[in-house]
Amino acid sequence: MRVLLADDEVRVRYALRVLLRQQPGVELAGEAVRASDLLDALAVVRADAVLLDWELPGSSGPRLMAAIRAVSPRLPVIALSGRPEVRREALAAGADAFVCKSDPPERLLSALENCGGGLYYSPGVAYVAC
Repeated sequence: MRVLLADDEVRVRYALRVLLRQQPGVELAGEAVRASDLLDALAVVRADAVLLDWELPGSSGPRLMAAIRAVSPRLPVIALSGRPEVRREALAAGADAFVCKSDPPERLLSALENCGGGLYYSPGVAYVAC
């Protein structure tokens, strides 16, 4: 699985990069720090999923989701945020799953694994189809 990582925080990108590189069958397809970088990358990089910081600079989350869907309508997008209260907004805007940045790494890995057509479950949160 090739994952495109979009987050403006250096430490978050580093931690996610380390986590992803430890997973068999997962490859980092690229990184983006702004919305425009992500959209440019989608045009040239073949990715199987996107890890999207919901507060990525350069666009609002819902507007960026619409732009992603316009370019890659079926690409699984997992929204990430340190603010759990934006979960509903992210899912309503079309994200396939939501993971809070404070969740254990296993939750993110589960969401990635299941975005091939399964379900992602977060305790206290409804199932979210990927």
